[in-house]
Amino acid sequence: MATYECDAHENFKQAYIDCKKEDLVIIDSPVGLPGRAIMSELLRDVDNGIRKPFECPWKCLRTCDFLNAPYCIAKALMNAKSGDLVDGFAFAGANAFRIDRLMSVKQLISSLMNEFTEACRKNNPLHACI
Repeated sequence: MATYECDAHENFKQAYIDCKKEDLVIIDSPVGLPGRAIMSELLRDVDNGIRKPFECPWKCLRTCDFLNAPYCIAKALMNAKSGDLVDGFAFAGANAFRIDRLMSVKQLISSLMNEFTEACRKNNPLHACI
C-alpha cells in the first residue's frame, strides 16, 4: 500500500506509515467476517456503540444486514481509499506497523529479496536459497 504506484489517496498511505502495533485491531465487519484494520475515528465510534446509520446504495453483499449494521463497510473502504479516514478505515496485515516510508514497488521487491537472501544465509549457510 505504501508505494508511489498505489493509487490510494496519500492520507490512506500515510495511515500505514503512521500506525503503531497497538493501532492494529481485529474488527467484526458488518458482513460477519473478522478483519485486521488500522484504528480510525470510525472504528473508535463503532467500538463505543455509535451507529453510523445509512441507506444501502449497493446491496453488494447478501450477508450484510444493512438495517442493523453499525456502518456500511463498502462506503467506509471507499472513503478511506479517497483519503477520508474519519468516515473510513484501512484493512492491514499484522506487520503493517513496520512500514516507515513510501517507496517504489521496485525498491520494495528489492528489499524483500535482500531480506529473503539474508534469512536464507542465516538459516542455511551451506546452501543458497535462490
